[in-house]
Amino acid sequence: MTGAGMMDCKKALVEANGDFNRAQEIIREKGKLVAAKRADRETTEGAVVAKVDGGKAIIVCLGCETDFVSKNAEFQDLAQAIAETAIQNFPADTEALKACVLADGRTVEAAITEQTGKTGEKHVLVGYEKIDAPYISAYIHAINGKLGAIVGFNKEVASDIAKGVAMQVASMNPVAVNKEAVPQNVIDNELTVAVEKTKEELVKKAVDSALNKAGINPAHVDSEAHIESNMSKGWLTQEQADKAREIIKTVSAEKAANLPEQMISNIANGRLAKFFKENTLEEQEYQMGDGKTSVKDVIAASDKEAKVLTFKRISLND
Repeated sequence: MTGAGMMDCKKALVEANGDFNRAQEIIREKGKLVAAKRADRETTEGAVVAKVDGGKAIIVCLGCETDFVSKNAEFQDLAQAIAETAIQNFPADTEALKACVLADGRTVEAAITEQTGKTGEKHVLVGYEKIDAPYISAYIHAINGKLGAIVGFNKEVASDIAKGVAMQVASMNPVAVNKEAVPQNVIDNELTVAVEKTKEELVKKAVDSALNKAGINPAHVDSEAHIESNMSKGWLTQEQADKAREIIKTVSAEKAANLPEQMISNIANGRLAKFFKENTLEEQEYQMGDGKTSVKDVIAASDKEAKVLTFKRISLND
């Protein structure tokens, strides 16, 4: 009835003085106790399951600690049961899914806790996502079952293209469908990083040029640790080390105070454009093709009116 081991059942019955219902509760409570004790453990194994029902789809991930448990039939059955309950109820979020009732009458949360008690290993609902769209494709990585994606299109597309796009989402982990859909905070952060990286490179270029003119190899003085190390090896004299430190200090300050703002802006915007190309689904190079054509163009070649509306991805690996 509970799936617990024979000795665990015997102990529960003894503790409950033969009260069957109370013994079941004790076993469930044991699951909660195990869950509490292992709350800080990492769940790097598990199962990702996707379900599609007409114009709606869900993807869930049930996590555990070891590959041995993740391959257990009972664990896999629970992951499938949770996914089936998710597609039937289409809850708003993970917390709502935990409260949903499985076919056997238990809530998802209770079933996960009980499974924790049975295996003595942490189980957790790692993730849950849902989409609705006129046409949907799903993909689960067959080798380890720990990675999957669901993709919604505005209309039906060729099955091989639909599957390929879902595989693209799973493997390339885009941040959004296109650059217009990238959250503003992500854009702001990428632009800030691009500006700072550009400034650092311009300063470094000026410093390296000055060092070369002074007859000092920039690679020998790119950090204080390297300076000390290269002095001990005889590759730098004390005089060269002092000279290098002075050049780095003065040239860095002078260049940082006189950076060409327009050049920095142009280079940073170019880097942002590269970010969009590499990290938005439509602009990414289609990995299931020649690797040179964008996902957007591959879809358009199949159907000019077709496009991706949304996608969700779950992975235990990142």
